[in-house]
Amino acid sequence: MTKTIQKNVAQRPTSGRWLLKSEPDAFSWDMLKAKGAQGEEWSGVRNYQARNNMRAMKLGDLGFFYHSNIGLEIVGVLKISALAHPDSTAGDPKWECVDVRAVADMPRPVTLEAIKDNPKLARMVLVNNSRLSVQPVAASEWEEICRMGGLKPGKLSEP
Repeated sequence: MTKTIQKNVAQRPTSGRWLLKSEPDAFSWDMLKAKGAQGEEWSGVRNYQARNNMRAMKLGDLGFFYHSNIGLEIVGVLKISALAHPDSTAGDPKWECVDVRAVADMPRPVTLEAIKDNPKLARMVLVNNSRLSVQPVAASEWEEICRMGGLKPGKLSEP
C-alpha cells in the first residue's frame, strides 16, 4: 500500500458503509435487483484505491448504489455478500472485487446536486473525489443520505 493510500485510509476510518458507482447503461440498480439473493460480482474496478476499499469491506457491510454518468444519483442500498476475491474479468490477480446484493430501493433517489448542496456532506468523498468508484461513507453521511432519500437506516433488511 502506498503512503498516499495509507494516509487516505488513516484519515477516513471505515464505518462499514460504502458508496459503489456504476454506469446504469452498463450495470444498473435494476440489474442488481434482478440477480436476487445470488447477487453479483462487483467486477471491472481498475483503480488501486477503489480495490483497497473493497479489500477493507466486511461481510454484511452496506453500501449505496450510485448511478454515475447517467442520473448521477444514489438509487439503492446494497450489501456485501462475499469478501474480496480475484476479479473474474481481470487477467491479473492483483485486481480483486467483492460480491454484492440488493437490499432496498432508495424511496427518493438522492442526486449529486442535492449532496453537494448539503453542508453536512461537504467532506464526503463523493463531493471531493468524485472519480473514485468505490469509496467509504462516514456514519454521519450515511444517516444524512438515508434521511434525504426517505430511508430509515435501522430498518434496512435483506430482500
